[in-house]
Amino acid sequence: MVHVVVSGAFAGVEAHVARLARAQAERGDRVVVVGGDVGRVRQAAGPGVRVHPGASLREAWASLAALRAGADVLHAHMTAAELLAVAAAGAPTTARHLPVVATRHFAQVRGRSLPGRVASRMIRPRLAAQVAISRYVADAVGEPSVVVPPGVGPAGADALGGASPPRAADREPVVLMVQRLEPEKRTDLGVRAFAASGLAARGWRLDVAGDGSLRDDLARLVSRSGLTGSVRLLGERRDVAARMGRAALLLAPCPAEGLGLSVLEAMAAGLPVVAADAGGHVETLGGLDPAALWRPGDADDGGRCLAVLAASPARRDVLADAALDRQRSGYTPAAQATATDAVYRDALHRAAARRSVRQGAALDSPPLGSGRAS
Repeated sequence: MVHVVVSGAFAGVEAHVARLARAQAERGDRVVVVGGDVGRVRQAAGPGVRVHPGASLREAWASLAALRAGADVLHAHMTAAELLAVAAAGAPTTARHLPVVATRHFAQVRGRSLPGRVASRMIRPRLAAQVAISRYVADAVGEPSVVVPPGVGPAGADALGGASPPRAADREPVVLMVQRLEPEKRTDLGVRAFAASGLAARGWRLDVAGDGSLRDDLARLVSRSGLTGSVRLLGERRDVAARMGRAALLLAPCPAEGLGLSVLEAMAAGLPVVAADAGGHVETLGGLDPAALWRPGDADDGGRCLAVLAASPARRDVLADAALDRQRSGYTPAAQATATDAVYRDALHRAAARRSVRQGAALDSPPLGSGRAS
């Protein structure tokens, strides 16, 4: 299978693709990835996965053209990749037509802009199957989708050399946020929730790992809130797993997260999470602890939840253990690869059935010119 993402970055979608590709390769599949930061995707996907450049439409198309002959399935991630994949798949009536599977990562309909609507009309009828990363996303996209949640491994334990993550009493008094500093992520709400918690006065710190267009705005908010000595904007980091192994809480303020990769990583690392009670967070954290989810957009409620959990190491341990059990039971790379394989096999079976019908119809048709003249 060939995964396609038109990108030169390594953010949530690219990490998702790399993890899935790695799990598929470990099952014995031949897997290629087109797109993403080639070096970082290659590192995350492992030696069993080939990675080709695809930072632009032109570059991704060139890689796809070279790979098409050896592919069985094209798996596209985001609209630009979907458009390229359906173009590279060939006409559905040809013997070498490749099934195209699309993963929907975001809780929004395809084609919100005029170019997107035009592309959507080309994409939808050519997809063999569509995967959504959560039930929330599947409901939001408004099209038939198979829900296949992403999986993560024990990142925190790996960062600690294979040891179990520390218990709450042994962790640093740090609240961690891991996300892009863009408007939809609502990092400002996280800063305000930390301010409302009163934890800064008790010696706690908020560390924000990630970068983006709102960095300067957030720095001004930190200053206005009197938190300059207690909040650190760390920029993009490659030591997030290690930080999850040391921090006391993860704060996830985005109210429209498709699922929340950093939340899953925290769950796998034994790090308790306080998240907005919306989007995919409801699926990952719902029912574990009342303080794990706070009213979306309500920084005071977020601060209250932070304060409640910060005051009780024992309660944080109970939440962390419950979240780890949930992650291990339903959000592993192996489970994701198995469920994705079922989607591929169904798409391939239906494609073969359509070819068989077309071939049968061709055999039943009389040769050209064999009809009797009237």
